[in-house]
Amino acid sequence: MLIKKITETDAFVAGDETLLKEVLNPSDKACNIRYSLAHAVVKPGQCTLPHRLRSSETYYVLSGKGEVSINSEKQIISANELVYIPPMALQNICNVGETDLVFLCICDPAWRKKDEIVE
Repeated sequence: MLIKKITETDAFVAGDETLLKEVLNPSDKACNIRYSLAHAVVKPGQCTLPHRLRSSETYYVLSGKGEVSINSEKQIISANELVYIPPMALQNICNVGETDLVFLCICDPAWRKKDEIVE
């Protein structure tokens, strides 16, 4: 059984400037998966940099309010909503609320730094 606490997971800044904590990755020996799961935080008034991933990505919002841009489309998303982002779509998200925008990022296949193209 694999149990992880987000509060005990190291954070890093991704290429798009999102503060991430990678919770699950295929490199974890205790699980046999091909996707990755990360916990992301964007502060109020901040935006991630426009970027593309070679993998598909799904954001599931835990709290806060954001405006997500995928190619030429924009939409407001908030807690308990998710958005699917196809591979190689130009994407970013802006925190348009007054509290942290907190969401999960699920990438399939798993996120790798070399597969992220920041524009």
